[in-house]
Amino acid sequence: MATRTNLDFSPLIRSSVGFERMLNALEAASRAETIDNWPPYDIVKTGEDEYRIAMAVAGFSQDELAIIHEQNMLVVSGQKANGEDVQYLHRGIAGRSFQRRFELADHVKVVDARLVNGLLTIDLKREIPEEMKPRQIEIGTGNAMPKAETRQIEAETQAA
Repeated sequence: MATRTNLDFSPLIRSSVGFERMLNALEAASRAETIDNWPPYDIVKTGEDEYRIAMAVAGFSQDELAIIHEQNMLVVSGQKANGEDVQYLHRGIAGRSFQRRFELADHVKVVDARLVNGLLTIDLKREIPEEMKPRQIEIGTGNAMPKAETRQIEAETQAA
């Protein structure tokens, strides 16, 4: 049995701004009890802002699979249709239900999904909105702003 170390991220949370979601994800990952390796999948970077998830779902039809894109989460699930009255002599192809979750970065969208020869491929693209992209600010030339007139208030002084 492997020992597990619980990490305390509270000092990082106190000294950082805007990283709460990432730190919460790290904390949740450290609490994971078991890791389910089924169905197997690959994640491939196909371009600068393009990705592909390829998942082996042999034995599942298009109607038995569901892909749900929530905010920053992609959920792929498979549910075999009931009613198969088949007597197996050997069953090597897993047909159990599954649900696989993928944490997505901000502004990642699902572009396409295909099921070909038992391989489900999901194409993703990161599309940053124009208002969030870095932009060059032009520095203008012209007259300097006039100096503000300085007024001094003097108190009356009395001669001793």
